[in-house]
Amino acid sequence: MRKLRSFTLLATLFIFCSITMVSAQSFFLQQYITGLSSTLLLTNARDGTKRNFIVQQNGIIKVVVPGSLTASDFLNIRSKIVIGSEQGLLGLAFHPQFSTNGYFFVNYTRASDGATVIARYRATNNNTVGDPNSERIVLIIPQPFSNHNGGMIEFRQDSGVYNLYIGMGDGGSGNDPGNRAQNINELLGKFLRITPDVSGNDANPPYTIPSNNPFVGAEGADEIYAIGFRNPFRWSFDRATGDLWAGDVGQGAREEVDIVELGGNYGWRILEGNICTPNVSPANCQPPANYVPPVFDYGHASGRCSVTGGYVYRGTRGALPNGAYIYADYCTGEIWMWQNNQQTLLQDTALNISSFGEDENGELYVVGISGTILKFFPSTPTAATVTIGGRAMMANGRGIRNVRVTLTNASGNIRTATTTTFGYYRFENVAAGETYVIEAKGKRFTFSQPSQALSINEDTGNINFIAVPE
Repeated sequence: MRKLRSFTLLATLFIFCSITMVSAQSFFLQQYITGLSSTLLLTNARDGTKRNFIVQQNGIIKVVVPGSLTASDFLNIRSKIVIGSEQGLLGLAFHPQFSTNGYFFVNYTRASDGATVIARYRATNNNTVGDPNSERIVLIIPQPFSNHNGGMIEFRQDSGVYNLYIGMGDGGSGNDPGNRAQNINELLGKFLRITPDVSGNDANPPYTIPSNNPFVGAEGADEIYAIGFRNPFRWSFDRATGDLWAGDVGQGAREEVDIVELGGNYGWRILEGNICTPNVSPANCQPPANYVPPVFDYGHASGRCSVTGGYVYRGTRGALPNGAYIYADYCTGEIWMWQNNQQTLLQDTALNISSFGEDENGELYVVGISGTILKFFPSTPTAATVTIGGRAMMANGRGIRNVRVTLTNASGNIRTATTTTFGYYRFENVAAGETYVIEAKGKRFTFSQPSQALSINEDTGNINFIAVPE
């Protein structure tokens, strides 16, 4: 086990004093897709197709292909899951060799008893759709209560091996009544690490254990990677460094963000963030052995109540500072950035932010539980190509579907898009710095300005066409 950072009063004071309320706006947020519900995650398959996959709590995984404004079903397992405030289809991870083996993994709460199920599925038809009959159960974890189920799963390559990481909540209720997060013989309140079988031979065990997991050959569950978590609902790997950044939802006082290390103890239920847990621990409580303090934490002022873990930005467009960690508070809708040891408020939204998402290019998305998904774009373009879009709509804002929108460059090359049910269209990978003519034609509508000349230099989502009353 590598040496862990020690808990010191100096570190605690530093983290408490680093919170700031600075406004920063080098980006804008643009609606990405519509027609969704109960959205919990956006991710990608890392297979070169540039598709985005969206997890809905109701048991459906949607897929969006590049250039499309609509999502189609990739997998539907609604019959297998129980849906509640913190139950449902909660996680999705594609095997790093998905392009050749077609395997992907899900995390859901089982309909019969609410247990957490980690299952493997296989895609068919050139990996365009998941086969609901291909399920292989990898791991089942009983749940004593309906809340604190965690949900996120993701792969990381460790010393040439593709391991699946699983973030588990403490089993629920309040204040971890079974003290499960500190019990090394329980899988609840932990990060787990396993190596799933993808050989295609189901006679093999569904997974094996990495040999350097901290309790291999000792007392404790072999699957455990780190302990002492309340509910690490959303977390991610920094694609540049491999660091595991986790938002761990607090009880009633503090929200925390951790970098999760092999063998670390993150304190719950002894500690909540950087304080002794109110009504559980004495005021002079001592951190447990191998304690790793949060990178930072924050309190519940101004209606804040639940951290939504995000991503370290590594995108190519420069929408956000490279290496900045982006996260949110679910209750307030505030989007925050952690950089240079300070918290910076980026934007205050009206969303209940259930997750963030990252595409193949490292660009980030904001996922609202109601079905809204927004994408970060730079205010100043830095790429050779841009994305443009907008709506065809009535004067009252009602969208018009099936309107043909054409984009023509100076050489006469034409691209075509058709508006969605709510009137949206989008063109991606448009060469920046050129002049275009964009035109809308509808079968039943005419528009006040059906044709516009544009000089495209930056991403924009507000090139709209307003119908003329007949």
